[in-house]
Amino acid sequence: MAKSDELVKYITERVVHYIDTPKDERKGRSKTKEPWTMKWFGMIPFAVSLWVGKKEKAMNSQGEMQKRSSSGKG
Repeated sequence: MAKSDELVKYITERVVHYIDTPKDERKGRSKTKEPWTMKWFGMIPFAVSLWVGKKEKAMNSQGEMQKRSSSGKG
């Protein structure tokens, strides 16, 4: 019986604390969810996205350099 009494006391304390806090403060405390890819696979998807982004950026800058040199302006 003692465990159930402690559980009831704990739950009532939590409920009272929840009710006593202002609504704005409760909203501000909410956590931002991490993407499911990070949760399931860790840093690997992030690292791959950075790597792909760098490759695309390098390819775009090389393409622009070739356009400039072939246009005769430069």
